[in-house]
Amino acid sequence: MPHPVPGRLVAALAVLALAGCGGSAAAPATAPTPPASPTPEFTAASSTALPEPALPPPGNPDGRAEVPPEAQPVDTSDPDQVVGDGTPASCTSEAVVAAVAAGCIIAFDCGPRPVTITLTETAKIVNANGPEIVLDGGGLVTLSGGGERRILYMNTCDPAQGWTTSHCQDQDHPRLTVQNLTFADGDATGETVDGGGGGAIFVRGGQFKVINSRFVRNRCDPTGPDLGGAAIRVLSQYQGLPVYVVGSTFGGAPGEGGSCANGGALSSIGVSWVVLNSVLSHNQAIGNGANPARQGTPGGGSGGAIYTDGNEFTVTVAGTVIEENHANEGGGAIFFVSNDRTGTMRIEDSTLRRNPSDGFETRGYPGIFFLGAADPTVTGSVLEP
Repeated sequence: MPHPVPGRLVAALAVLALAGCGGSAAAPATAPTPPASPTPEFTAASSTALPEPALPPPGNPDGRAEVPPEAQPVDTSDPDQVVGDGTPASCTSEAVVAAVAAGCIIAFDCGPRPVTITLTETAKIVNANGPEIVLDGGGLVTLSGGGERRILYMNTCDPAQGWTTSHCQDQDHPRLTVQNLTFADGDATGETVDGGGGGAIFVRGGQFKVINSRFVRNRCDPTGPDLGGAAIRVLSQYQGLPVYVVGSTFGGAPGEGGSCANGGALSSIGVSWVVLNSVLSHNQAIGNGANPARQGTPGGGSGGAIYTDGNEFTVTVAGTVIEENHANEGGGAIFFVSNDRTGTMRIEDSTLRRNPSDGFETRGYPGIFFLGAADPTVTGSVLEP
């Protein structure tokens, strides 16, 4: 049976004065128009515009991997909710948390300049609301955890967010898409539900994709044999469908990368990934002792950029650059362990270079530790130490 919505989420929904979709968070449901050129950033907690250097669009501009229909951006031209009324000050943490709880298609109207919204609590999805949940920042919005909290949370098996089926680990909803957003300074250190991890985003169940987004300076616990995902942690997806990551950047410059015990950018157990036309750089797996943890160590340190574990799953990396990541143990770029040796990995038209593994990697595959079916399939790609 569905569980009642927690009181704090009821209060959040009351802020919106709506139940579910079809409402507005302080503005008519019209999508904002991105500016013609980058302009100074406004931090919602301040009252003055803060000049910021213009950033290139996320993702690999030279990536040519074909993006399948199911991984295309969602049309948000007619959103169910709009956070903001056209001013930076109207784009508050409370408005974001309430909109995410209410679900459906969410756009932002915070004015013509880039804004940073620092959340004072994690935005959590209510599983009964949707089934499509889309956050579209229009290329202007940064959601920040302020270095103190995880930014976004979806868990179909968390009673606090409502059980909507009898098979929470294998249900087709909510279907979460984040697009045209930046996730900055998320921190899941100390989170314990389902093992923690996921400094910016934690997902269990349903379906999930990331499009044209940027992840910078996210964190999770620094040690542990199997937790990870400084930016994103995913546990289970509907019918084993993959998580798509398209045209996105994780790190991207010195000092901008993520760090966690494992998976300085991405981490999962039993989940497949398709990473297309993206950049993963300057991320770190900072644990030590590997998995299982060596005696006398806390464990971790694998998958500088990507950490994957489980049984039958796949990882495809295409049109993507993975460079300048680091693992204290194995897989400076990618750590892939299929426990029953059924999993497969493909690397297509990509570049992997300068991803040191201090402990171990698979011979002939610099930056990769792989245990799966046969060997990784590598085509049209550069793999360099």
